[in-house]
Amino acid sequence: MPARTQGKILRLHFSERDRWQGQPLHEAIVQKCREMNISGVTVFRGLEGYGETGEMHERHLAGSDRPVVVVVVDTDERVRNCIPVFEGMITTGVIAMSDIEMIRVRKGLTA
Repeated sequence: MPARTQGKILRLHFSERDRWQGQPLHEAIVQKCREMNISGVTVFRGLEGYGETGEMHERHLAGSDRPVVVVVVDTDERVRNCIPVFEGMITTGVIAMSDIEMIRVRKGLTA
């Protein structure tokens, strides 16, 4: 039977053009999550969207500035420890956090 635990999901919303220390912000966040031993992280690129500035984020002929959402899943404590780190990395964006029930499925894995 799959293991069920309570956890948090963190969604980081920002722009594809955002950078942190010269590298794409989403790549820097994934790397930071690995360093912090976060259970799971996934990056999604949106087709279009806008944030608090009202500026449209979409694909342009001269380049791309699509919206990006990074989803982080782990325990309450680990996710909360990430928030100040991500706040220091994001210039403009939104961080949304929700309670979740994590269901771990591990079929066919050997120890």
